[in-house]
Amino acid sequence: MSNAEKVLMVRVYCDASKPEMAPQRFFIGARKIEVLDVLDRWLETDYGYFKISGDDGGTYILKNDVLAGDWELTLYDSGQHEVF
Repeated sequence: MSNAEKVLMVRVYCDASKPEMAPQRFFIGARKIEVLDVLDRWLETDYGYFKISGDDGGTYILKNDVLAGDWELTLYDSGQHEVF
């Protein structure tokens, strides 16, 4: 697998009381991010995507491979952009 094909795996903890298993918090390495809000979601049979805002001010899209039970980070926006 080339560097361009590598994905960042994350550990995700979900709210099991909700049918779509929305993330509540996740870890990137030892760093913990609490989910403040689920901004959007795209749910398919095999995959689910969740666009979330984290307690660090960032916006994330997390992908859940339902069949494998794996999660990966597919997008990160720090929310801190320079204004020119």
